Amino acid sequence: MYGKHVLKRAAYGIMMYVVMVFVYSALFNSVADKTVSSLIDEQIAQEMSRYKNLDENQRTLLRAERIDAKRRQYHLDDPLAGRIFWRALNTITFNYGNSTIIKSSDGDRRVLSIIGEALPRTIVLFTTQFILVTVLGVAMGLHLARKPNGALDRANSTVTMITNGLPAWWLGMIMIMAFAYAVPIFPAGGIRSNPPPEGIAGLLDYLWHLSLPLLTLTVLGVWGTAYVTRNIVLSSMQEDYVMAARARGVPERLVLYSHTLRTSMPAIMTLAILGLFGSIAGNIIVEGIFGWPGIGNLYFIAVQQNDVPVLMGTLSIETLLNMCGFVILDIVYGLLDPRIKVGGRA
Repeated sequence: MYGKHVLKRAAYGIMMYVVMVFVYSALFNSVADKTVSSLIDEQIAQEMSRYKNLDENQRTLLRAERIDAKRRQYHLDDPLAGRIFWRALNTITFNYGNSTIIKSSDGDRRVLSIIGEALPRTIVLFTTQFILVTVLGVAMGLHLARKPNGALDRANSTVTMITNGLPAWWLGMIMIMAFAYAVPIFPAGGIRSNPPPEGIAGLLDYLWHLSLPLLTLTVLGVWGTAYVTRNIVLSSMQEDYVMAARARGVPERLVLYSHTLRTSMPAIMTLAILGLFGSIAGNIIVEGIFGWPGIGNLYFIAVQQNDVPVLMGTLSIETLLNMCGFVILDIVYGLLDPRIKVGGRA
């Protein structure tokens, strides 16, 4: 029964991903047509430079033939629905083609290589942030739930309202001014020093550059996670089975961690997993401020430079990550909460 549910949710996620890719393909169709036409002109110009010995009429005929062949190759002569279909199919199969402007660090213009270079950097930053925020936030939330309305609880509520209202770019700039200039502990941006050190020193240098954006993201997220965890746990602590455990003399610490936390975990994991996959898709503002060359920063550069192949690639990857997040969330729900009767009826 549960395996059937997992397959059903995975199929639904794949279907939604395909639908979203077709929507992107339709939205970017006009711009993509112009981009491909420019690419064809560039390719034909390079080809014709090899036929300088031909006269003008022969060059004109050959140029027209090559343009017709290229247009058929890229389906530019197909009707609108056909062009949308082929672009969506290429995107779904990760055949993004070449970028028009952006290149990878080694000069590669393949979109898949460009995204493959940027995505791991975003995953490292935001997965580390997710682990820190989840562990610290849940621990703080459990502590606050044990002593509600205390001084620490009231302080956390105040800090949560402040941090949730702070723009990420503003806090990022304050952190740079404080810890990169006023007290120069961390670098202001980038991913490595120039020239980058090798070996263990290179790893330490990478972690040094990672520290300031990671600290900023953790400060932004941990207080809200603690506040939500505290409210979820307090709600669960009013359940009858918790009251019964207390009446039996079960120690408060065991009640909190064994009874209450287990019941609250699906809701907490919902918050955490959605935050993780939403972040991995790329925080454009934070990555831009700290010069972190991840997927969010790549998306921003692609928009600025009107690089449609890179834009389509990053959008499809971000959509795929979010769909994976929803599918994994459904699976985790079934594993964590035995009260969920998959496919059951009342």
